[in-house]
Amino acid sequence: MCPAEDTKARFLASRGALHPHPDRVRDPLFQGSDFFDPRDLVQVRYESLRRHLVDGQAVAAVARAFGMSRQMFYLLARAFREEGLPGLLPRKRGPKRARKGTDEILAYVAGRRAGSPGRPTRDLVDAVRREFGVRLHPRTLERGLTRRGKGRRARVTW
Repeated sequence: MCPAEDTKARFLASRGALHPHPDRVRDPLFQGSDFFDPRDLVQVRYESLRRHLVDGQAVAAVARAFGMSRQMFYLLARAFREEGLPGLLPRKRGPKRARKGTDEILAYVAGRRAGSPGRPTRDLVDAVRREFGVRLHPRTLERGLTRRGKGRRARVTW
């Protein structure tokens, strides 16, 4: 591998766009080309959509040639339709924000804690259950309060 390829791979990896399985891309356009790079996940995804939408190739054949499932192809097509090119960028999996420890609940708990500082977390969890009907683990509540406190501290500049 030449240094230029290593640089490109590092760049793609730093942006989260390095294809984890470039060897699965069997499309002829990506074989031995200087421009089309099977390691570039966004380029592979875009070209797979173009192959179907512009060239009219069947989804099954396109998915096979680009090393993805039909389901993934349809997910990419929807993301591209709704968001354009940014929809083809990889995203982190899993929850994006707290489901139960909402800002409203954390504000409520912070107010209760300020009123009686020595109050055990278990009592606060019970109060949340009575007030909001939400069951929280004590550790979940503590983590949420810690995260909430980090965002509210004054920043010191030197």
